[in-house]
Amino acid sequence: MTSLTNDATVTTHGPLSVARFTGGDAGQWRVTSITAVQGATLPVAGFLDISNAGESTGSCWHLRGTASNLRYTTADERRQLQAKQEGLGRPASTRAALIPIRKSAVWWAMAQDERRAVYEQGSHLPIGLDYLPGVARKLYHSRDLGEEFDFLTWFEFAPADEAAFDHMLDRLRACGEWAYVDREIDIRLTRMD
Repeated sequence: MTSLTNDATVTTHGPLSVARFTGGDAGQWRVTSITAVQGATLPVAGFLDISNAGESTGSCWHLRGTASNLRYTTADERRQLQAKQEGLGRPASTRAALIPIRKSAVWWAMAQDERRAVYEQGSHLPIGLDYLPGVARKLYHSRDLGEEFDFLTWFEFAPADEAAFDHMLDRLRACGEWAYVDREIDIRLTRMD
């Protein structure tokens, strides 16, 4: 099993560590729902397995991503996140969401500073900060791996924080940045004990 952490350290030497999220017949998390928010959904799966290993048998789908550098985050924003954010794997965090997202070709045709400007206009970071430390998160990049999604967003929270998590998603999806999302799936999970 891969331990998902909020370590912001990026190693510049050696191969990237790739996390594999596999929907299938077994795993550490029971799938409670799979909802297509934008675009096509994924096949129904009973469980989610997270590992660094290869594809497992009895699986419906595989998603891969790598934790990378914080591409749209300034040094000050990173300090704000680190001051308020707690790690993944907390005992009370028995709920999770895996949200794969793909952005449009128009998004990727923009220069980095243009994408950052859209990100800033939507108040993406301030919205996320409003829900820390209750909602822990980690972002995985998939685009450079040739995957069908650009990002895999992983969130963990206690059952009591699920309504706040849903509110955070509503606020984020109302940002201008989401006009560039052409595929998004909301996969809800409960940790297996």
